[in-house]
Amino acid sequence: MKKWISLLLAGTMAMGLAACGTTASSSTAAAGSSAPAGSSTAASSEEASSAAAEAGTLSGKIATGGSTSVEKVINALMEGYAELEPGVQITYEPTGSGAGITGVAEGTLDLGLSSRYLKDEEKAEGLVENVFALDGIALVVHPDNTVADLTPEQIKGLATGEITNWSEVGGPDAPVVPIGREAGSGTRDGFESVIGVEDACKYQQELTSTGAVISAVAANPNAFGYASLASVGDTVKVVPVSGVTPSVETVQDGSYVLQRPFVMVTKEGTELSEQAQSFLDFATSTDAASLIELADAVAPQK
Repeated sequence: MKKWISLLLAGTMAMGLAACGTTASSSTAAAGSSAPAGSSTAASSEEASSAAAEAGTLSGKIATGGSTSVEKVINALMEGYAELEPGVQITYEPTGSGAGITGVAEGTLDLGLSSRYLKDEEKAEGLVENVFALDGIALVVHPDNTVADLTPEQIKGLATGEITNWSEVGGPDAPVVPIGREAGSGTRDGFESVIGVEDACKYQQELTSTGAVISAVAANPNAFGYASLASVGDTVKVVPVSGVTPSVETVQDGSYVLQRPFVMVTKEGTELSEQAQSFLDFATSTDAASLIELADAVAPQK
C-alpha cells in the first residue's frame, strides 16, 4: 500500500493539488490540470497523470452490510482502498451479521459482513467465508464496578443467572444485570459459543448494536455485557479473563480466549464485480494489516 500512497503523493506534488478525503461510507475522487504545451509543468503533469492512472483504474459501486462490530475496521479499510481506487464508491450498512449473510444469499449485497464463522447450513447454501480480521470480545462493566478478573466459568454463571450478585465474583454487593445482543448477532454467537452458553443466557436487555450495549453498560453500575474490542472506549471498564486482558497481542497469540473472526461473505457461483473482487483481495491481503491493527483488530497470520 505504501507504493500506491507514494505514487499519489508524487502526483499531488507535481500537479500542485491538495489531496481529498473520503467519507466512512463511500469514496470518490476527481482531479485535473492543464499547462502550456512545451513547458516543464506539462511534463510533470504527464508523469502525475500516469501515476494517478496506475493508482486508480476501477470505477463503480460496492454494496456491503452486516455486522455492527466491524464498523471501525471496515471504515479503515474503505479509506485505505480509496487511496488505491478513488473511482470506486463503497457503501456499508450496519444491520447485523445475520442481515449481512442474508443479503449475500439473496443477492442484495456484494459482500456480507459477519462477526462469526458461517454455520454448516449456510455453507451448504453455497456461502463462503473470507476472514479478513480477528477480534477480541471484551467483557465490559461499569467503571465503578470493582470486579478485577473473571474466569470462563464465572462468566457462564453471570450470563445464565446462576450468579446473581457481584459479591460472588469479587465485585460489590449489588445485583448482576446481564445485557446482551439480539438473536442473530455475530457478537452474541461468538460470546455464547466460546463460553458454552448457547440459548441459556438470561439477559435483562437484548440490544441491536455494539454501541447500544456499551451505552447501556456505561449507564448502569450493575450491568455487564460484551462488545467488540475494536469498539470499546473509556466509558466502560474491560474485565480480564483468567488474568488476560484483550489486546491485539493477546488475540494474535491466542492467550485471550474470547475472540472471533471478522468475515466477508461471498457466494459460490456468483461472480463478483471487478471492483468488489478487488476490494475483497485488498482487505484480505498483507497490505491491509496495518489498517486493521490501527482499528484495534488483528490481521490474521498469512
